[in-house]
Amino acid sequence: MSIKPSLQKIILTAGVCWLLLGWRPGPARGDQNMTADAAIINAKIWSGARDAREAEALAIRGERIVAVGANADIRPHIAERTRVFDANGARVIPGITDTHIHIISGGMLLSQLDLRQVPDRNAFVAAIAERAKSLAPDAWVLGGRWSVESWPDAAPPHRNWIDAVTADRPVYLSRMDGHEALVNSVALRLAGIDRCGPPDPEGGEIERAPKTGEPTGILKDAAMDLVAPRIPPATEDELLKALVAAMRECNRWGITAVQDMSEPEHLPVYARAHDRGLLTLRIHSFLSVSDWDANFGVVRNYPVRDDWLTVAGFKGYMDGSLGSRTAYMRAPFDDAGPDARHPRGLLMAMADPPEAFAAMIARADAAGIQLAVHAIGDEANHLLLNHYAALARMEPAAPERRSARRNRVEHAQHLLPEDIRRFAELNVIAAMQPLHKADDGRWAERALGKKRAQTTYAFRSLLDSGAKVAFGSDWPVVSNNPFFGMAAAVTSRTEDGKTWVPEQSITVEEALTAYTVTAAYAGMNENVRGTLEPGKLADIVVLSQDILTIPPERIGETMVIRTIVGGKHVWPQELGR
Repeated sequence: MSIKPSLQKIILTAGVCWLLLGWRPGPARGDQNMTADAAIINAKIWSGARDAREAEALAIRGERIVAVGANADIRPHIAERTRVFDANGARVIPGITDTHIHIISGGMLLSQLDLRQVPDRNAFVAAIAERAKSLAPDAWVLGGRWSVESWPDAAPPHRNWIDAVTADRPVYLSRMDGHEALVNSVALRLAGIDRCGPPDPEGGEIERAPKTGEPTGILKDAAMDLVAPRIPPATEDELLKALVAAMRECNRWGITAVQDMSEPEHLPVYARAHDRGLLTLRIHSFLSVSDWDANFGVVRNYPVRDDWLTVAGFKGYMDGSLGSRTAYMRAPFDDAGPDARHPRGLLMAMADPPEAFAAMIARADAAGIQLAVHAIGDEANHLLLNHYAALARMEPAAPERRSARRNRVEHAQHLLPEDIRRFAELNVIAAMQPLHKADDGRWAERALGKKRAQTTYAFRSLLDSGAKVAFGSDWPVVSNNPFFGMAAAVTSRTEDGKTWVPEQSITVEEALTAYTVTAAYAGMNENVRGTLEPGKLADIVVLSQDILTIPPERIGETMVIRTIVGGKHVWPQELGR
């Protein structure tokens, strides 16, 4: 971000003239006597701060913002050594926080088979065949993120589709939501799965032909664990490479922080990246394990806890997903057939029996550990809110503890109408992913029916009730592009161009707030980021267009000109941090 000589001369000359004429600037919001390392001028700054007017410029010293205001307010902070970026009227916003992401999985998928956009069965099989031919003889075919709901023929995939094109190599391809996988006959044999067994694991299903009992190759939720552990694990070097690739992919969309749903093997990788100065975004990690008690020490004693990296809490699961029909519903899915073995979906093993789950939640909460629990079906959300309500009742005399508690529902997709108000009442954060609405809206009413759909992705209803709604992507389930997510939340447009449940649409500013201000609150970081104010971290994004004034249907076209994290440009990338 080097200053142009001509601009430097203009600034210095103008400063001398103003002093000779007796001009004095008005007070800048910040320390007026502090020389800036960098400054942004001629911008349209949406700071996110409460009641703040739009600003034109800001000044940065070290990793933090020292002043925000008009161009004239910032000029006293500019010296010869200050690097000045002229925004030329561009919209500037706080750095975006993705509140629900699987960052290393996203990075791994960048080098694996991505089936997200295949349009039909023939293209699906052809892509798998081509990938299989390109791999070493002993390599697994990995990746996936497939979904059949939008295909002309939405019949679920079968191992018979791919056995002939994958020969003797095993295949494991997850569905887009990660709650279902397609494997071939080789992988089934490795896991010992055939028509005679094993039985379904608790919280999962081995899909079988109704008459013969032959496995179809579809494994749901806990049944995926019968095959997944047999996949050769990635090395730490491979995971680090995936993390670096994923961070760059996030930075190019203005993402400066993530709240990551982390596997245990990812934590050493984050620490290694931190120690080597490789982090280009801030990681707030939730450890995804089924036994929280055994991992208290991992969360409390993680070797790093600063503005770049922290392990803050636990990720848990109540149920599965809508697409795999394992979301746990109060009533059966509308399209549940007579052979459906779980017409209401599945309650995950860690959530059943509920008494044991409630006791584990209480122990974690008492230890001050933040909880982020996945719930998609309406009954799963209801039961989880009951658990959180029980925590509140355990401390009736400790209002400061109740206000400090920031427990979360991850996804909160399908809600019973009477549960919407409970999010605000219990100070429970709805950590939602609006791009899922654009995806699911093409087919979700087949599963839910029209009435239940009215409180699906209930952004408007939750905000009107006073609830905290924070947005993320769930990448690599869907794109991590936050402007796609904003567009979905504001327009209610689905990926096939229809409008679905528009009464739950929100404003652009509300969507932007969910990705910045409330996102920081959801990670307990609102004191240092989420808004552009003096004293806060200089995590800043410069946009290609003004998302606050353009037609909402164009929001998804937005690109990022600059991403700045801690005062350093990470997109386009500068050397060092």
